[in-house]
Amino acid sequence: MSTVNSLRERFGRVSPQKGLQDYSPSLMKYRMERIWLTPIYKSLLRTGLPLMIVVAVAGNHLSKKETHAQLVQSIVNAKTMIEDRPEFSVKLMEVKGASTVVSRQVREAVSIVFPASSMRLDLVALKARIEGVDAVKRADVYLRNGMLEIQIDERKPALVWRGKSHLELVDTSGEIAGVLMSREGYHDLPLIIGAGAQNYAEEALDILAAAKPIMNRVRGLRRMGERRWDLVLDREQLIKLPVQDPVRALERVIALQAARDVLARDVLVIDMRDGRRPVLRLPVPTLNEQFGLRSVADKRSEL
Repeated sequence: MSTVNSLRERFGRVSPQKGLQDYSPSLMKYRMERIWLTPIYKSLLRTGLPLMIVVAVAGNHLSKKETHAQLVQSIVNAKTMIEDRPEFSVKLMEVKGASTVVSRQVREAVSIVFPASSMRLDLVALKARIEGVDAVKRADVYLRNGMLEIQIDERKPALVWRGKSHLELVDTSGEIAGVLMSREGYHDLPLIIGAGAQNYAEEALDILAAAKPIMNRVRGLRRMGERRWDLVLDREQLIKLPVQDPVRALERVIALQAARDVLARDVLVIDMRDGRRPVLRLPVPTLNEQFGLRSVADKRSEL
């Protein structure tokens, strides 16, 4: 026993004597000190806990309807005060690249009361609204020096399309470029007629280009059953074109006209739908006259 005590004294580990107080920390206190020395818990207690208390108090305060309404109104007032500052004011609008009629339509579509705050203007929505105008192909919207600038790429009408109830202008791609009450001012544009005719604007323009030698007699193109075209001439003459390759068929008629002046004759219809040869349709009086002449010729031959 004395040997054990001597070893303890040698290495400094003396057993506490009976009746003396033990000042070493308890297990719980030791663990709490270790937790406090951990960085994450230290940050949580120093920052997170106060923040949670502040959020809880603020949430409780803002949960009251009166306080919430006052806060919302304060934010709205602050936003309005900023938006209404003179440096954000837009006082004028300029429309470029559009005719007088289209410019008026664009201004009606924009429908903004000036002066207006630039912070309240939605340029993307404004661009979409302007491009909704039939005659506008593309629009670019800018804010420059207190001015709303609108650059218009206007559709160029190439045809007048007569639908079921009204006249419409059509560009080369078949897009509607405007609505007309009459053809006044657009007599130089060719007329196309029939349901769905505007969807074949490119083909119609190709046919009209082939009809250039007789263009002074052309009154329009009529779409038949959304499949093919009839070229309408004056003197109530028709050239019925096939579904396939109508331009080539019309070129054959133009060649026939140049060789025999067939359109100057008493012919109602030149039907090219067969594809192999043209079929001519004559008016009834002319047919009767032809039959009469033929019968006379037959009688003379019998004699």
